[in-house]
Amino acid sequence: MANGIDPSASMAALFGARVRRLRTAAGLTQAELGDRTHVVSTRITQIERASGAKPTLELARALDAALGAEDLLVELWPYVYREAFPDWSRKFMEYAERAVAVRQYAAHVVPGLLQTEDYARAVLSLDALLDSEEQLEERLAARMGRQDRLSSPERPELWVVLDEAVLRRPIGGQAVMRKQLARLLDASVERHIAVQVLPFDQGGHEAMGGSLTILTLPDGSEMAYTEGADYGQLIEEPVNVGRATR
Repeated sequence: MANGIDPSASMAALFGARVRRLRTAAGLTQAELGDRTHVVSTRITQIERASGAKPTLELARALDAALGAEDLLVELWPYVYREAFPDWSRKFMEYAERAVAVRQYAAHVVPGLLQTEDYARAVLSLDALLDSEEQLEERLAARMGRQDRLSSPERPELWVVLDEAVLRRPIGGQAVMRKQLARLLDASVERHIAVQVLPFDQGGHEAMGGSLTILTLPDGSEMAYTEGADYGQLIEEPVNVGRATR
């Protein structure tokens, strides 16, 4: 254990231990590594001690490059980032990465998998619990990174039903909404993506209280998640709703 930090204590501690080992092997001081990654030496100290703010994806990339780590730190970063979330939220992200099908009803905003970067930034910046610009960029990078699955060979089938309010609510201004609507149109022609709109004139329905996501896992089981009326506030832990039916 370097400097009394146990690498098994958390992913942040493991990340810090790897940074310290790589830095030492490279013969660099914390100040020298800070210069190469454009941060102050105390930021490197915080990372190695797993204290302070968690490293951003941009910093993980810079550390990888400066230490010749061949993307080791970038690969660890998502696990470090997830530690900031409650257990149920981390489980959701883990299940989502394995899902072979994703079905979503969105009551308030476009689902993260189909958001443009500008729209996502506007949505994430509305979080009253957001601590800093750095945290905003961390969350934005993570959200954009999760979209990579849609273009991978293991991409899931995605079926999204948008409440009409999602299209009419101007998030981020007209220019941002215009690009977001264009993104939805582009996505809707993909063979593995279906986008539908639930119009206002359909009246009330059981899901009016919030959004719903159902993930179908490789074994055919399904996990359901709901979000409350306030965006981003998940109100239930994952619930197994049984075997998938076709």
